[in-house]
Amino acid sequence: MKKLLLLFLLLSVLLSSCEPMDDPTVYAPPTPLPFFASETPPPFIVPVTETPVILPPDSETPEFIVPVVETLPVASPTRWWDVYFTNPLVINDPNNPVGSVEEKLIQLINDAQSSIHIASFEFSLTRVAEALVAAKNRGVDVKWMTDDKNGLSYDTQPGRGQFSMLTGAGIEVKDDARSALMHNKFWIFDQQIVWTGSTNVTVNGVYKQNNNVIVVRSPEIALIYEREFQEMWNGQFGPRAPSTVNNQWAILDGTPVQVLFTPEDKAMSKMIAVVADAQTSIRFLAFSFTDFPLAQVMIDRAKTGVDVRGVFETFGSSSPNSELQTLWCAGLPVRQDGNPSFLHHKVIIVDESIVLTGSMNYSANAEESNEENVIIMDNAEIAALYLQEFETVWSQTQSMAAGAFTCP
Repeated sequence: MKKLLLLFLLLSVLLSSCEPMDDPTVYAPPTPLPFFASETPPPFIVPVTETPVILPPDSETPEFIVPVVETLPVASPTRWWDVYFTNPLVINDPNNPVGSVEEKLIQLINDAQSSIHIASFEFSLTRVAEALVAAKNRGVDVKWMTDDKNGLSYDTQPGRGQFSMLTGAGIEVKDDARSALMHNKFWIFDQQIVWTGSTNVTVNGVYKQNNNVIVVRSPEIALIYEREFQEMWNGQFGPRAPSTVNNQWAILDGTPVQVLFTPEDKAMSKMIAVVADAQTSIRFLAFSFTDFPLAQVMIDRAKTGVDVRGVFETFGSSSPNSELQTLWCAGLPVRQDGNPSFLHHKVIIVDESIVLTGSMNYSANAEESNEENVIIMDNAEIAALYLQEFETVWSQTQSMAAGAFTCP
């Protein structure tokens, strides 16, 4: 039942808004996902078609545009997901990758047969660079989209130079060439597997910070991320990049999966809608949390009896822009993390079943300017692993001191 509610919620949000395409005069329906094994969609999804809507120049997109919904795939006989977490208390030696997230990533690189397309913010892991060069040398199509300042421009700094290793081997690397961030951290292998989450492919990201990775084995989900990669590769960034949010979901072995990209998909409002439907519990781990509407909906749910707890990265969370004070003053049990480096997660777990994760911080810049991605999954087994990580991080915190903030 929870899965049905999530899908109804996601579809109702999709019906409420849609971003304009590059040409503001004509809205054209996005290319639908192809038909897969099933000829009939799940009974709670009604396929519909859509007539293009003609818009006057510089107008806003119509408030109501019916999405195109196609049939969804049947499950793979093997498990379609894996979840990994960094462990900075135990796996913290960059010279010894055994058991690390880096080791898992290199295995996927080594297994790739045809293509590795990467949209990742920054880079400082030499072993990963060497594995990508080896993949290129065996004929794999390797491409990397990164941020300008924190990616290519930073490649000359001490400990960097890994992008130069790639380009020297003939691997094409592009950056976004703009002031906002290309902040994604996703990899697409052979158009079959997606690696995403909060983890930057850096020494700090893997060995010092608290981070998460979700690996999704699904050509349907890979197609969604590949479409976004190609948009950026072709220079389409920002809020006027085309949104295909109507088609950015699938059902994998009974699990509804929704993918969102910012800024074109207005991800925050859709995430808030999921949180607002919480019935029993909300847990969150947040590197940056400055979005008041998200904080307010957590307070509202707590007032109805929903159990809300969360951990903020210490750096910056005492500033006036952070919502730590808002939640603490509302009486919610929120804490600052205990990692001397960063708590870099961007995770929300709802009702011990729904997980929201990805690269997106809970901030206006992430919502309105940066290139980000969010994946939402309703799967209790996945949620249990994220809850275990939450409890690990929570155990390393301390309660906020009395009088930490002056409350209104």
